[in-house]
Amino acid sequence: MRTKTYFITDAHLGSGPDSRQRERDMVAWLDAIALDACRVVMLGDIFDFWFSYKHVVPRGFVRLLGKMAQMVDDGVEFHFFIGNHDMWMFDYLEKEVGVVMHNEPLTVEWDGKLFLLGHGDGMDPKDHSYNLMKRIFRCPLNQWLFAGIHPKIGFSIAQSWSDSSRKSHNKLHNTYLGDDREGIAQYCLAQQRARRTKGLTPYDYYLFGHRHTPVRRELDGGIYVNVGNWIEHRDYAMFDSTSLVLTEWNPQKRQ
Repeated sequence: MRTKTYFITDAHLGSGPDSRQRERDMVAWLDAIALDACRVVMLGDIFDFWFSYKHVVPRGFVRLLGKMAQMVDDGVEFHFFIGNHDMWMFDYLEKEVGVVMHNEPLTVEWDGKLFLLGHGDGMDPKDHSYNLMKRIFRCPLNQWLFAGIHPKIGFSIAQSWSDSSRKSHNKLHNTYLGDDREGIAQYCLAQQRARRTKGLTPYDYYLFGHRHTPVRRELDGGIYVNVGNWIEHRDYAMFDSTSLVLTEWNPQKRQ
């Protein structure tokens, strides 16, 4: 019986020499959860880079995309939140695979629990340089101009940027800095307090990625979960209609 919701984030497929193995492990994980999953939520940066050209599909990832399409056809609901590395997904997965795409954080109620979901980038108001870059990259004119570049050149430029971005943030990944220093945690706290002030029902769960750090924290009555990453840990979260657990996939056990 399909009653569980699964969450995964930050696989950065296409980066590093082990990208193909990460993809195979993700497909094996999807195989393992297919019988009891009613939905799968991908919280962004599943791909290290993607650009949805009108007539060109990025090379690779056929195993994952095929498995996703099969599960959608079998009735599993897929949600994909655009991250800072795969923000140029546009409508390819929506039209070809049947995935529901999200550009911004989403409020949703499942099984009587209220969730706020998103990738997590740009939530620190002090990160002015990144928030400016995000506006530039999401500008339709800039996207149109980039689409005019030959894919061979465009992907080379994008890959260089992606590698540079990942290296500059590596020193912060895998370390939780504390509730008062984490931009996403502060955002969740602000949302929770704002809803109480307005007389709205506070969130039960906040689920994000981006930081590559698996974290579960209670924040003013809500639970903040950062699902972590699929690079070093094969992290994922599972909600079974009553509780949410954060755990790690073990490919050897094929759990």
